[in-house]
Amino acid sequence: MTTTTTTAAGTTKSDSVGVGRSRIEGREKVTGAARYAGEFPFTDLAHGWLVLSTVARGRVRSVGEEAVRAMPGVLAVMHHGNAPRINTDYLTLMGPPDGILHVFQDDKVRHAGWPVALVVAETPEQAREAAEALVVEYDVEPHDIAFEADRPGTYTPDGSEAAKGDLEAELAASAAVVDERYTTPEAHHTAMEPHAVTVRWEDGRLEVYDANQGSRAVADQLAATFSLDPSAVHVRSEHVGGAFGGKLVASHHIAAVMAATELQRPVRLAMTRRQVFALTTYRSPTTQRVRLGADTDGRLRAFGHDAQSLTSNIREFVEASAGYGRVMYASDAHLSVNRVVPVDLPTPGFVRAPGEAPGSYAVESALDELAEKLGMDPVELRVRNEPEVGPVSGLPFSSRNLLGCYEEGARRFGWEGRDPRPRVRREGRWLLGTGVAACSFPSGVAPSTASVTAEHDGTFTVRITAADVGTGARTALTQIAADELGVDQGLVRVRIADSDFGQAWLSGGSMGTRSWGWAVMAASRELRDRLSPTAPIPAEGLTVRSDTTELVGALAQKERYSYGAQFAEVAVDVASGEARVRRLLGVFSAGRIINPLTARSQLVGGMTWGISMALHEEAVRDAADGGHVGADFAGYHVAANADVPVIEAHWVDDSDPDDPVGIKGVGEIGIVGTAAAIGNAVWHATGVRHRDLPLRPDRVLVAEAQRSHA
Repeated sequence: MTTTTTTAAGTTKSDSVGVGRSRIEGREKVTGAARYAGEFPFTDLAHGWLVLSTVARGRVRSVGEEAVRAMPGVLAVMHHGNAPRINTDYLTLMGPPDGILHVFQDDKVRHAGWPVALVVAETPEQAREAAEALVVEYDVEPHDIAFEADRPGTYTPDGSEAAKGDLEAELAASAAVVDERYTTPEAHHTAMEPHAVTVRWEDGRLEVYDANQGSRAVADQLAATFSLDPSAVHVRSEHVGGAFGGKLVASHHIAAVMAATELQRPVRLAMTRRQVFALTTYRSPTTQRVRLGADTDGRLRAFGHDAQSLTSNIREFVEASAGYGRVMYASDAHLSVNRVVPVDLPTPGFVRAPGEAPGSYAVESALDELAEKLGMDPVELRVRNEPEVGPVSGLPFSSRNLLGCYEEGARRFGWEGRDPRPRVRREGRWLLGTGVAACSFPSGVAPSTASVTAEHDGTFTVRITAADVGTGARTALTQIAADELGVDQGLVRVRIADSDFGQAWLSGGSMGTRSWGWAVMAASRELRDRLSPTAPIPAEGLTVRSDTTELVGALAQKERYSYGAQFAEVAVDVASGEARVRRLLGVFSAGRIINPLTARSQLVGGMTWGISMALHEEAVRDAADGGHVGADFAGYHVAANADVPVIEAHWVDDSDPDDPVGIKGVGEIGIVGTAAAIGNAVWHATGVRHRDLPLRPDRVLVAEAQRSHA
C-alpha cells in the first residue's frame, strides 16, 4: 500500500520505497500476455537452425549444402564459404569480443559445439530437419580439455594477485594451520528461457527483439560487428526469462542478422537447451588451495588463497575466486592469487556471483576446519577476525554490518547451545548437522542515463535502458520515481529495455538497481523542482534527462559491499548417501531495500541456487570429444521443489549517510556462502569433511565407508 502526503511544492510525498509491491508485469506473465524474444509474430517470418561441430578441434573440410538446399522449405545454408565478412576489431564493455562471435569467418573449429553452419527455412521444423541432415566433414586435430591443479600452461594474469606481509613466516608462527584444497565443478546458467532472437530490417534500420541483460550494450556490439552506425540498430528486450550473466551477445545474434540481411525478411533463431550448453558461457571449474594460520585465540596471522580456473584458447576469462577473502577477514599476512590455464573449450564467463560463489566455498569451508582445530565456535572465529578497514586495501568500508548478520542469524536459527561435536544428532537413518558461512558481494555502480516526462494528463513516464531479467527491476524503478516525484505509484509508467532510451548499465554485477535508480532519482528530482503548481504542463509534456557520469566519478573511494551470513541444517542418510537441507536461513546487510517483496525473492532465489551448487550441479564433459554428457535438465541436475525447504531471508540495518543512493545489490549475495554453510553442516552431521562439490550421494557413501574402515 502506498501512502502520500501533501508537500509545500503542491505535489505529494510518496512512501513508495520500502513497501512490498507485486511485480507490475506479473499479471501479463502469468496470463501469457507477456511476449518473449521467440514469440513476436511477423509476416513472412523465416526460421534459422544452427549446426554445431561434432569435433573438438580441427578444420571444416566440406559442407554438403547442395542436398540440403533441395529439401522442402529451405531458404539458405550459410557457412564460412559464403557468409558475409564482419568486423572483429572492436572493444565491448568486457574487452575484445569472444572468438565464438566471429561466426562463419573461417574454417577453424576451436572447440566442441563450434557453430559451423546455419540453415534457414520457412518453418522451424523444416530448418531443424535440414540442419540435422547437413553433412559436415572435418580434418580432425588433437584437442586438450584436461583441467587439474598446477597443470603445465597455468599462468597468473596481470592484476590477479594481492599481497601484504610474509605469508610463509606467519604460517610458520601459527599455533593452528589449515592447508587444504577445494574444488568446484563446471556450472551453467540454465535460465528457464533458452536464448532466442528475432531480427528484421525496417526502413533501413536493424530491429532486434531479444532476450538480454542490456539492450544498449547489445545494440552497440551488433553495430560494431556489422559496421553500422549505432543509430541504425534498435534492440528491445521487454521480458527475459532468466539470465544470470549469460544473456549478452552470443553467436545466434550474429547468425540471425546475417540471415535477415541476406534474405531481406524477418528471421528468428531460437536455441535448443543442448545448444545453450554448447554456445553460451558457463562457470569454470576451480581448484583452490586455502592456507590459514591462527593463534590459539583464533586471530588470523596468515590468509592464503590460490585459485585456479580454466580459460579458453580464444579469449582470456578469469573466475576470480581468490578475490573473495580480500575484504572478508583481517590477518597479518595475506596472499591471494587467481591463475588460469587455457584449453580447447568454450570461454567461461560471468555466472551469478562470479568468483565469490566458488571462492566462498573454499574460504568458508577452511574457516570451519580452522574452528574445529581450535575448538572454537565457527561464528565466534569469524567475529574475532572482523576487520576495521579493507584487509588488503586499507580503505574504509562504506557500511558493514556483518556482525549484525551473525547476531540476528544466530538468534533466529537457534545457534546458541549448539553441540559442536559432529555425528551426535540422529533421527532414525538420518544424521543431523548444522553449519554456518559468511558471504559478501561488491556493491558497484556505473554511469547511466534516464529521462522522466511529466505528461499533460498528470502522469509521468520514465525511460531507461534497464533490463528486468526476473528481478523486479521495473517495479523497483517505479517505486523510486514515485518517491522522488512525490506522487502515487499508479501515476508512474516505467519503460525499459529499449536501446533508443540511451546508455545505461546492464543487468549484471548486482549493480543494476543501484545504477539505474540513481539516474531515475536524479531526473525525477530535477523534474519535481521544475514543476510549478500554477504553470500548466505543455501538450508535449515536460522532460528532464539525467546522466550520472559525474556523480559516479565523485564517489569517495571505499570498500562497497553487501554482506550476509547463512545458517543451514541438513540431514544425511548414511545408507543412501543422500543429503537434504531441512532449514536454510540468511540474514543480510544489503543497504536500502527498495521493495521487500522482490528483494526477499532475490535472496531466496540465490540461496536456492546455493542448494543446487552444494548438492546437485555438475557439468561433465567427455574427454574423447570435449562435449557435454547430459546437456539437458535430465543430465544436469538442479534443485527441484522437493529439494528446497522453506527458506528464510532477512536483513539488518545497513545505512550509509554518505551514500547518495543507499542501494546495494541483492541479486547475487544469496548464493555466496550458501554452499559452504551446507557443506559445513554435512561435516557436523557425519564427521567427514567434503572438499569437492557437489556433495553427491556416491561421495558421501565413499566417505562413510572410508570412515568406518579407518
